[in-house]
This record gives sequence, structure tokens and C-alpha cells, in this order.
Amino acid sequence: MTRFDGAKEIYSAYGIDAEKAIEALGNVTVSVHCWQGDDVGGFDSPEALSGGIQTTGNYPGKARTPDELMADIDKAFSLIPGKKKLNLHASYAIFDGEKADRDALRPEHFKKWVDFAKERGIGLDFNPTFFSHPMVKDGLTLSSPDEAVRSFWVEHGKRCIEISQYFAEETGVPCVMNIWIPDGCKDIPADRLSPRLRFKKSLDEILSVPYDKSKVYVTLESKVFGIGVESYTVGSAEFCLSYSAKNGIVPLMDNGHYHPTELVSDKISALLAFNDKIALHITRGVRWDSDHVVLLDDETKEIAKEIVRNDALGRVFIATDYFDASINRISAWVTGVRSVQKALLFAMLQPCEKMKELQDKSDFTQLMVLSEEMKMMPFGDIWNEYLSRQGVEADYFGNIKEYEKKVLVNRK
Repeated sequence: MTRFDGAKEIYSAYGIDAEKAIEALGNVTVSVHCWQGDDVGGFDSPEALSGGIQTTGNYPGKARTPDELMADIDKAFSLIPGKKKLNLHASYAIFDGEKADRDALRPEHFKKWVDFAKERGIGLDFNPTFFSHPMVKDGLTLSSPDEAVRSFWVEHGKRCIEISQYFAEETGVPCVMNIWIPDGCKDIPADRLSPRLRFKKSLDEILSVPYDKSKVYVTLESKVFGIGVESYTVGSAEFCLSYSAKNGIVPLMDNGHYHPTELVSDKISALLAFNDKIALHITRGVRWDSDHVVLLDDETKEIAKEIVRNDALGRVFIATDYFDASINRISAWVTGVRSVQKALLFAMLQPCEKMKELQDKSDFTQLMVLSEEMKMMPFGDIWNEYLSRQGVEADYFGNIKEYEKKVLVNRK
């Protein structure tokens, strides 16, 4: 008997089908963010990273060109099991000739990414880039009182909807296009309402562009604060949830974008009660929105449990969003995405119906005991079997170090 066979029997005693869990995990798509590979640098602007975002560390081997980034993504994807999409920012446009500013981006500026995706049989997600650009004036974009600034960014949003539909039509996979802005104030504002009304107007104008809602899912992401905008954020949770609900777009929650005592895992069921679909950016905030590499920690597991126990795998767009320049960037990708997948598998191996039944009976004593028992189950043996069936090695560190020695150290 193999370790997997033994683990499968143990789970079976609790009414859990490990084979079914492995199959289900293999059908879950995780959208992997491209910006881990180059510290959110992008290719369209020499501007330093800005907009309340900060990448720390100087580990060697950062991707400097589209070809290097694509090669690193390929390496990471070869070590990540399951279905994947690639999540791009608009700042990763690739220009063969004359550059276009962000208000003039066109599908052809992303053709190489589409070719990359089609060759690998994956879909693409997209994000307008409202940061790291000279037209971010006084920390404001879509909420700016300067009409030239606001109009510039509205046009950028419109161009991105067109590009998103191009992605969906070319790859045959729906594209999630996420809007997030860094707008806010460092100190206490005199007027909180007017910037939000301008932001609302800008979103209305962006969404006036016709698009196929079966191919493009526009999402709106909130944030509680950012570096340099500590006192007031235009796109707060209340604003973004209200706008999404009123306008029929998808709310997106990033679990680093809330107060430290708020838990996205607690919010998922609330949004599922009112939305056909929701979206997540899974990260790990340490004291603030620090975008640390995702680990198999309690909150990641609770997020996965809420998705699985509510039968919402087909209703939740799952994406990763973090960037760590202090460690090997490919390892950061692989560790973080695998952690999300491990959390999902852990959730699939829970006796959810039994736990719900105990809750409805107010038998919280047995519910606590059962929950603790599940923490000691041979989950790792099921995970290793999943990796084996996916043709992916369990120990990826040596593989990554070899790539570092052959490829990354040569980048100066």
C-alpha cells in the first residue's frame, strides 16, 4: 500500500473522496500575475514605481526584457501544477516600433503576449495601469480635478476594455479586467465626496465602451490606504462595492487591502449572497499591504474553505498578487501559487456537509473537535499524489537553483 492509498483510506472514513478532490483541483484555474518577475517594472515607461506600491530587495536575476520575463514565466509555470492563466498589466505592452502612451494603447501592442498565451493554451487577464506615469498628478488619476488628467486616464481605461476583449477572442478564454486606482491624500482631506464623484463619473465613461460581457468581466478593486495616501483613499471598500453592485460589474477583493483586523475570508459569503461572480487577489499582508509571497497560512486556508464549502469554484475568479525582490523571483511565483492550490486542496478534503450539520444543530463542541482533527490528517500525501499526476516535481528548489546558476546570474 502506498502512502497515498493509506491517506485515501483515512479520509474515506470521514466520508471524503480524495480522488474526487484531486480531480476537482486539477480543474481550478489560478491567474498568475506577471509582475513578480520584474518587480512591477513593466516595459512602457522609465518612471519609477509609484502609486502607493513598493518593492523591496535586490535579489539578482530580475527580468529586464519581454523575452526574459516570458522565459521566467515558462520556468515558473513548468513547476506549478494545474490550470493557469497569465495576468498582465497594461504597462507590459511590447512595442516593436514607436511607443504609444497609455491613452493610445492598442491590441497590437500585446500581440506577443497573445501569441505566448495561445502557444501554451492559456488565457489572459488584464489590468489598466494607473500608476508609475507622469500623468499621475498629485497622486490622482480618475478622480483628478484636472480634466486633462482625468480624461487621459478615462481613455486608458477604454483602451484596456478593447484590449481585454481582444485577449478573450484570440485565446477563447474570458478575460478578467481589473480596475484599481491609487488615488488619495496623504493628510486629512477637506473634501472626500468630490473625488469620489469624479471617480464615479470616470468609471461610467470607461464602461460606456461596448463590450461582450460573456468575454470580458470588468472588476473593481478597493484599497484601504497606500504609501503617501495614508489618510484618504478614493476607491474605498464601500465605494467599490456600491459601484459594482449598482453597475453590474464584478467586485474584487485583495486580502491586503483592508484593515489588519478585517478578514477577506469572512467577506466572501457576504458577496456571494448578492453577486453571481466575485474576484480575489490573494496575497499576504504583513502589518500592511506589503504583498508578501502567499503561504499556506490560516487566512489563505480560510479563503479557500469559503470558496469550496459554498460550492463557488465556478463563481470566484482566483488570482495571485504579490512581489518580493528579496528572494529568487521564480521561487516566489511557485511557492505562492502552490500555496493557493494547497489551500484549495485542503478545503476540498474537509467534511463540509458534516460540519454544516453540526453548526445547524448548535453542536459547536463536536464541530471544534472535528475541525482540529482535520488539521492532523495526511493532507501532504494527497498533495504529493496530485503533483505526481500533474507531472510536476514536489521538490522544486533544486530545479530553480539550477536555472538561477545557468540563466539568472548572467543578468547584470
